[in-house]
Amino acid sequence: MLFLSGITDFFEGIQEFFEDNLVARIIVDGYLALIVISFIVFLCIKFKKALNLTVIGILLFLIKSAAELFGFELSSKIYNAVFISYVVIFAILLAPELRKLMEYHKADDNKKAMLMSSTQSTRNSIVDAVFNMSSQKVGALITFELHNSLQQYAERAINLNSDISRELLEQIFIKDSPLHDGGVIIRGNKIICAAAYYTLSQDSTLDKTVGSRHRAALGLSEITDSLTIIVSEETGTVHIACAGLMNVMNSKNELLEYINIYLGD
Repeated sequence: MLFLSGITDFFEGIQEFFEDNLVARIIVDGYLALIVISFIVFLCIKFKKALNLTVIGILLFLIKSAAELFGFELSSKIYNAVFISYVVIFAILLAPELRKLMEYHKADDNKKAMLMSSTQSTRNSIVDAVFNMSSQKVGALITFELHNSLQQYAERAINLNSDISRELLEQIFIKDSPLHDGGVIIRGNKIICAAAYYTLSQDSTLDKTVGSRHRAALGLSEITDSLTIIVSEETGTVHIACAGLMNVMNSKNELLEYINIYLGD
């Protein structure tokens, strides 16, 4: 009881302090409001969905405030309840984006001091395998780890830790292989795992025909600095996904040049 009494006295003391100090109350009040506003602005810049939801929330707040100002009791009560409910809905709808933001920082926890870069021979083997699978319309998902650790995805996948070769990559993605679905993660000259699954991109501007492999590659590139090669199972087209963007690779030389630039010569 003495402990609870001490806590109560502490908070009452803080309350009395702010009641007696107008300047301090204004400064702290403004600072707390600034934190909320800054967070909302950050979400609006980072995620288009947050901007649309914020605009709707502001309109509801203005209508609620106007109803209270003019003394419309019924509409004021209704809009107050709607506004409180909307705040909860706002948080639920933004949950996927907030989760991606947390995953980005989690992936950065295991950041390596030095990049484990692959040799030119390894890169050539990967490019050869990609375009060989492309010619046979064998779907594939191959991810290069850069500075952001992908260990959290590797832990949920099939551990390999194997040297890279064209033959091994093609065997992994062959249609009857149990490792066909999901992606492989490459760290240096090793395939550290296969059958890795990533968070799908929630970008609403993507064409509805974009498949799960491409959405997974884009989703990973949005929260890490990885580069992922995608081979379409339907068309054999080769894409790369990096920094939230996806580009077509039309030749071996083009893909190899992109990899060299990305990983460093």
